[in-house]
Amino acid sequence: MAAVTLSLVGTGGQSPPCHLDWPLHRLRAGTTVVVEVTSAQPLGTLLLVRLWKEPLVSLVPDRWFCARVTVTGPLGDGDDDGDGDDDGDGDGGDDGDVPRATFPCYRWLESGCLELREGTARTPREATWEPQLLQQRQEERREREEAFQWEPYAPGWPWRLRALPPALCPWPPPPPPPSAASPASPASPSPPRQLSPSLAYPLGHRANIAARTAAAQIRVRLRGLRCGGSWRSFEDIREALEGPGTPISEYVLRHWQDDAFFGAQYLSGVNPVLLRRCSRLPPNFPVTPPMVAPSLGPATCLRREMEGGRIFLADYALLDGLPTGRVGGEPQFLAAPLCLLWISPGQQLLPIAIQLSQRPGPESPIFLPGDGPWGWALAKLWVRGAHFTLHEAVTHLLHTHFLGETFALATHRLPACHPIHQLLLPHCRFTFHINILAREALLSPGAFIDQATAVGREGTLELVARGTAALTYRELCVPDDLEHRGVTDIPNYHYRDDALEIWGAIESLVEGIVALYYPEDSDVAEDYELQDWVGEIFTYAVLGNEKTGFPSKLCSRPELVKFVTMIIFCCSARHAAVNSGQYDYAAWMPNTPGTLGRPPPRRKEEATAELLLRTLPSPDATGALLALLSVVSYEGGEPRPLGSRSEELFSGAAPRRLLASFRRRLAAISHRIRQRNEGLALPYPYLDPACVQESVAI
Repeated sequence: MAAVTLSLVGTGGQSPPCHLDWPLHRLRAGTTVVVEVTSAQPLGTLLLVRLWKEPLVSLVPDRWFCARVTVTGPLGDGDDDGDGDDDGDGDGGDDGDVPRATFPCYRWLESGCLELREGTARTPREATWEPQLLQQRQEERREREEAFQWEPYAPGWPWRLRALPPALCPWPPPPPPPSAASPASPASPSPPRQLSPSLAYPLGHRANIAARTAAAQIRVRLRGLRCGGSWRSFEDIREALEGPGTPISEYVLRHWQDDAFFGAQYLSGVNPVLLRRCSRLPPNFPVTPPMVAPSLGPATCLRREMEGGRIFLADYALLDGLPTGRVGGEPQFLAAPLCLLWISPGQQLLPIAIQLSQRPGPESPIFLPGDGPWGWALAKLWVRGAHFTLHEAVTHLLHTHFLGETFALATHRLPACHPIHQLLLPHCRFTFHINILAREALLSPGAFIDQATAVGREGTLELVARGTAALTYRELCVPDDLEHRGVTDIPNYHYRDDALEIWGAIESLVEGIVALYYPEDSDVAEDYELQDWVGEIFTYAVLGNEKTGFPSKLCSRPELVKFVTMIIFCCSARHAAVNSGQYDYAAWMPNTPGTLGRPPPRRKEEATAELLLRTLPSPDATGALLALLSVVSYEGGEPRPLGSRSEELFSGAAPRRLLASFRRRLAAISHRIRQRNEGLALPYPYLDPACVQESVAI
């Protein structure tokens, strides 16, 4: 209902304002408004579209979301911009006799003037043919660098967007204790800005998450999980946690004590990137052949199984010495175990030895399957607790959320017409908002991390910093990571199979897009905007650490293709793999404890059913974690699967053909995964492209 006008600005002048508002037009959601713009003189090459919006009569702020403006010129104007493209779409072809230019917006208009640049993707070199376009591009870049500023959050962490928390947070953080202090940030040239409405969840999206959060809190209270006290028996736990659940969570409930299921979670659970082949035991894990002989059987031995590539190791060394917190006033505990696993002749991955610390000795026994039901069960419980902590802080938050934010921030600082900006922008959708919520509602003192996990806020701050220091470029690139960990031929590794296919599909799309705009390696090396972009990611994502192997510059097309493929995969498929199954595998708390309330046993004789019960997290901690995971494991608003391109920025027939091929390939992958899952007792649906969101949005 507001007054909206439009003007076209070209090298020859500006058109008179054209009114788009009511009652002549209705700017309703999902509609296309067609208007005729006339000018007494030729406008020349179109430079931008000006949209002006001001309130009409309403006192209530009335925002308008504009997807794009498409300008179609008079018949026979031909090619007036010198790019050899009559239709203005930048693909060098001719889609007809009508010149056309597209001005992407995908932003909310509140009041005032918004200037949209012509959206044909161009590198800086291609923009030099028109001085006004080059000047406009430089001005836009300065504006974006001012609007999207870098800011540290905690020592050793990737940097974040400098912005105020968005209003209407669905998870209001609890007030911090009087003594709590946030990490200090250095002085900034300008105060933080409110997160732009175009970068934040829509109101309906936030309302959906808030409603689900409230429902989750009600459910855990009805189950008696937020009423204090402690577990009195395993029957109490079963009554509180058993059903109704998801098909996978019901499978977990039935099989959580099975060694085969314990091992399968390394391959197709929520942290399927930890396991590595073990050709030689580490010196701090003194497993002897007689120890594991009963598990391996008489027909083989440990040395032979290692030589055959059938022994694997899960090492939680990153957790060693990590500070732990308190839950409900009680101290919490965490181990840094080593777990040895073996591929049996039946193609099952089975645990065969567990040590609960990084320092062997009399008070750090090696637990074995033959040590009795409670000793072995307790050892596996400590491994699962360590697995949860490492997964949430490093594999999930760091590798997808916080690195995703640095990728998004560097990308938003590129001009809108840069091809890399246009390729990556849909994969940045809502990442700023969800990360602000994570820092405000999860990592604030006294919030969910303190209520439900062993390490609490302080331990999480240190663990993410350790993970950042230990990060490598190789582990984020699927083919390189699988080869390095020696798991390319391990059976029943559904994550590997699905991830490789999705990586290949993304890589094919990126290769095609890069070839359109960078014909030679020298074009990549000479794109100064691209080099600044990758340099910022190197500086602010991995803090300039050359040991990570992250590139600080890109000198060839293959290097650019690999880097962009890695970003898209991390922001879509990798996040789906480590996020979507959280509730499935944690709904039955003994399988995925967020914290443990007693120290690890120092002697095997200590292991009893009573100790196992007292070691489990309290009902309060269990309820807090389940309430959170039941919300964040699922998309909060309108689904945007990988390939949907929620912000379609590329114009031209060639990019459209590449995107269509990408979607067909994803559909074929989805069909194969669904057929496979129909024959599995424990399906792996998390990398079905139809379920993989295109960005880190929850």
